[in-house]
Amino acid sequence: MLLFDETQIRAILLDIEGTTTPIDFVTKTLFPYASQKLGGFLRENAADAEVRALVEDMRAQHGLDERNGFKPPSWRDDSDEERLRSSAAYGQWLIARDSKCTPLKALQGKIWQQGYASGELQGDVYPDVPVAFKRWKRRGKVICIYSSGSVLAQQLLFGSVATGDLTPYISAFFDTRMGAKAEAESYRKIAAAVSSEPRQFLFVSDAVKEIEAARAAGMHALLCKRTSSSEGEGARQAIHDFNAIFPEQGCQGC
Repeated sequence: MLLFDETQIRAILLDIEGTTTPIDFVTKTLFPYASQKLGGFLRENAADAEVRALVEDMRAQHGLDERNGFKPPSWRDDSDEERLRSSAAYGQWLIARDSKCTPLKALQGKIWQQGYASGELQGDVYPDVPVAFKRWKRRGKVICIYSSGSVLAQQLLFGSVATGDLTPYISAFFDTRMGAKAEAESYRKIAAAVSSEPRQFLFVSDAVKEIEAARAAGMHALLCKRTSSSEGEGARQAIHDFNAIFPEQGCQGC
């Protein structure tokens, strides 16, 4: 049983990986696809001003990683070709580390956009997600997404699931431009962005640190343990699917 009343909640804020979407889809489909296509994408879009700006931002992050002792692949600017190879190698290194680097996430989103457009990629969500979105909308809830993946990547994923486009159910998408997901201030910014108080939000995630940050900001929060390998949270309440969140009376899984 949930520890709060539905009337307290105006908006439902959702994580993606491990919450709405199987982790394997991200780690075994999206990440390898982006890593494989990164070099070719950078070469094909070398003259694009936005892509060049993202590469510059990655170069700055590379310097920061070096100073912090992370030992990224070397970066050379001797020629355009060296710069292209360096940025691709560094990007692939970041992907392998599941980095939350914002310019990398933006580049991944652009690469995935091509994959979704070609039909090589299709969004994946747990079966209870479309049902829950419809139920929550009927009950007047605002649905928002907060992920380390770029807003574009989020829109592409939810817009291409097999059961149909889910983006009409989603009022707002947020990424790391709002701040890190383990920082309480990020959740305060999100609440302000949709003209609400944090206490009017229910945040759902499979990550304990994110749950703690949302609660510190004043949000209600639930840990979502989709699999037995999901992070534990001691005695705190957790859910295993979305059927437990504001179910319709007399209707299981509606």
